[in-house]
Amino acid sequence: MYKLRDYQLEAVNNTVKYFQKTREPAMIVLPTGAGKSLVISELARIARGRVLVLAHVKELVEQNYEKYKSYDLEAGIFSASLGKKDWDQKAIFGSVQSVARAADDFFNNFSLLVIDECHRVAEEGTTQYQDVIRKLRERNPELCILGLTATPYRLGLGWIYEYAQSGEMKTDKKRFFKQCVYDLPLSYMIKHGYLTIPVKIDIPVTCYDFSELSDQNRAFTTVEVEEILKSQQRLTPFIIKNIIDIAEHFHRKGVMIFSSSVKHAEEIMTYLPAADARIVLGDTEMDERNQIVSDFKKRKFKYLVNVSVLTTGFDAPHVDVIAILRPTESNSLYQQIVGRGLRLSEEKSDCYILDYTGMKHDIYAPEIGDKKPAKDTVPVKVSCPKCDFENDFWGRVDEDGIMYEHFGRKCKGATQDPETLRITPCSFRFRLKLCHACGAENDITAKSCDQCRAELIDADAKLKQAKLSKNSHVLTPDRITFDERKDKNAKSFLEIRYYDFNAEYVSEAHFFNNPSSIKKFNINFLRSHLKRPELAVELTTPQEVIKYQRLFRLPSFVIARKQDKFWRITEKVFAEEL
Repeated sequence: MYKLRDYQLEAVNNTVKYFQKTREPAMIVLPTGAGKSLVISELARIARGRVLVLAHVKELVEQNYEKYKSYDLEAGIFSASLGKKDWDQKAIFGSVQSVARAADDFFNNFSLLVIDECHRVAEEGTTQYQDVIRKLRERNPELCILGLTATPYRLGLGWIYEYAQSGEMKTDKKRFFKQCVYDLPLSYMIKHGYLTIPVKIDIPVTCYDFSELSDQNRAFTTVEVEEILKSQQRLTPFIIKNIIDIAEHFHRKGVMIFSSSVKHAEEIMTYLPAADARIVLGDTEMDERNQIVSDFKKRKFKYLVNVSVLTTGFDAPHVDVIAILRPTESNSLYQQIVGRGLRLSEEKSDCYILDYTGMKHDIYAPEIGDKKPAKDTVPVKVSCPKCDFENDFWGRVDEDGIMYEHFGRKCKGATQDPETLRITPCSFRFRLKLCHACGAENDITAKSCDQCRAELIDADAKLKQAKLSKNSHVLTPDRITFDERKDKNAKSFLEIRYYDFNAEYVSEAHFFNNPSSIKKFNINFLRSHLKRPELAVELTTPQEVIKYQRLFRLPSFVIARKQDKFWRITEKVFAEEL
């Protein structure tokens, strides 16, 4: 009989409380090694009705089943690959492929559906998972559906649930899973000694350049990855030699190498010691795969190469080197791969993480749903001035680690009614686009107003239009200057000049001689130019603006239009609009 850890018990209790108030699908996020099987077993044990636990691979089906059996409770397996199709027990552990083909009578009397690796529900859309869900709901509209995963963020899709228990709106798009009732970070597991300490080694040789893939903000294709590897194939033997040198010099026991494609894996094998390396591919026969994995766990060989087939449902505690030679689509997927080497084992004090991708994922950093805006940006915490929610955004920090700029658009905070569970998002926008028709605030990239539906001209259209016009000039600024000047009436004003790389410039003038002109400056300039817009204060003199000029950022483009003999700045386009 297993005893639940505190966090496992909290995950179970949160789930029960949630389903007491709603039947909207929910999910739990637990990192590798956190004991998902135990959480699943406890929920199945305390459920009043029948429980169906689905997984996509037989290893997870069997793993979840064995943990449940450890409670001395009866359960069944419905999986063709495991040679069983049990039917009558309270708890059934099945593969989605087999259950989807089950007879209609199989789906009667289930009160709880648990889906392991539930991110596949979002990926696969209206296929096997949805077929099973539809059949279960037809027989019980009050069915509770709970998903578990370690990777709730998918590149190209985004977050697979809408609202987090922490009070964060993950997405404003409709998702099958409405709420995450419990989320445990990998850092908690390491800090509390439930996982081995990861040691990320600075690679002294070289690494692949997958930067053009990460810039696309979508899932990578095998063809794209292989094309990059083909142009950089001379690097592979150096990388493998480095892995071998580190593993041998530091007496490592088990090395897992994550390759980018089948061709890549086969090439890697040619540089590894033949008697001490094996390979597992997607089309490796199941019996052969099981034998390879079994031999690896028994330490009959040291190097195990795989292509995206051992990221889930694989448990080899002696692994003490993770070598990553494949681009990872998100930080959470990267952490899941790293987790393959973090399980506790005797004679193991740490696990080396060798990252040869150059993608600079962080073992401890939170997943930030927005695309990384620049290579020098890092995750930063930004408090909302309206609701005090602490947002995770991309930003820049100084040498002391103090954040001086961030790229957040809208506060992700939200409040939830404890009884109805109704969610009310915070409305504060750090960056915004004002509607010319009704004055409403909109997202900086919005093409139509949320309030009045008026069409909003996007940045690309502005630039294209300006470049085609003889009376317009598009300047790419390299620097900005602030100077106090006097007009012909000796009235003080602020001149702001935008210089390009050729030292050509366009300028704008701002007066501060009455409340109206001060307000105009603060609306037209301050909010869009501040590196940290939540710190907006009213500046009332040219001297104040000059004093705080280090707080202002450059636009990506400045559009000026000719009026008589002069050029007048009419629009500015910032990086987040493009």
